[in-house]
Amino acid sequence: MNGAGMPWVGDLVHDEGTGRAGVVSDVRDGVYVLRPENGPGHWLCDVPGRLTVVVRREERRDG
Repeated sequence: MNGAGMPWVGDLVHDEGTGRAGVVSDVRDGVYVLRPENGPGHWLCDVPGRLTVVVRREERRDG
């Protein structure tokens, strides 16, 4: 389970380290696996403090 305010699977986040927005597709031993909102590919983020939640998974489903 994630802590309050921490990104989790399905959340749209901004990765400060890469300057990209992406969707959290998995979290493996503290390493976030991100994918573009549209299109192929993925990248990893092992510094969760540089991720900012833009839209929570629940809000993305409702909208």
